[in-house]
Amino acid sequence: MLRRLYHGSDKIIRSPKFGAGNPYDDYGLGFYCTDSSRLAGEWAVSRYSDGFVNKYTINDTGLRIIDLTSPQYCILHWLSALLNYREFDISSSQLYQAKEYIRTQFDIDYQNCDCIVGWRADNCNFTFAQNFINGAVSYRELRAAVTGSDTGKQFVLKSNRAFDRIVFDGYKIAWSAERYPSKMTRDRAAMERAEIAAGRPGTLPKGTAGDDLFITQLIENAVMPYDSRLI
Repeated sequence: MLRRLYHGSDKIIRSPKFGAGNPYDDYGLGFYCTDSSRLAGEWAVSRYSDGFVNKYTINDTGLRIIDLTSPQYCILHWLSALLNYREFDISSSQLYQAKEYIRTQFDIDYQNCDCIVGWRADNCNFTFAQNFINGAVSYRELRAAVTGSDTGKQFVLKSNRAFDRIVFDGYKIAWSAERYPSKMTRDRAAMERAEIAAGRPGTLPKGTAGDDLFITQLIENAVMPYDSRLI
């Protein structure tokens, strides 16, 4: 299938390079894209600097793609991936136990995949993830926050095979004056939601059943992938 991708940057990137980038991004080294030109524009700008929305196409037929947003995975698979690369504040043995439980029980063999599809761990989603590990928000609060986020899904190229398929298809300028205000409005609203949730541990989103679980209960009950309580 031919897929349209966008990458927001302060540079025009005609030939993405395998092995470049930040090893501490959400899914490690890779080329991070989105299917939303609008979101790529927001990611490209800073307060005083314009950026570029680089446009690409990729034929993903035959590529091994792990889609963490698909029904076969739950939000703890996404969190397990983050724990391999992002730095979390783990300050007690209980928090360390939570981290190891997630990494052990919900680990994914993604080392040999070509691409990963997953939610972006922006400031809000990362805060929810941190607060979940700390026991301040519940599993369903975490899932609702991340899967309901409007920050979009990422399509991440991880292998030489994937990089060989991507084709540069031009760019457009992302103007800071246009994109930065919407970016900040989105970020502020998202962080307010995270702060409200963290400030009321034990509460659930409207319409959530009362059998929700927090991280300590997940560990105590030895909840495994595909458990009905994670659906």
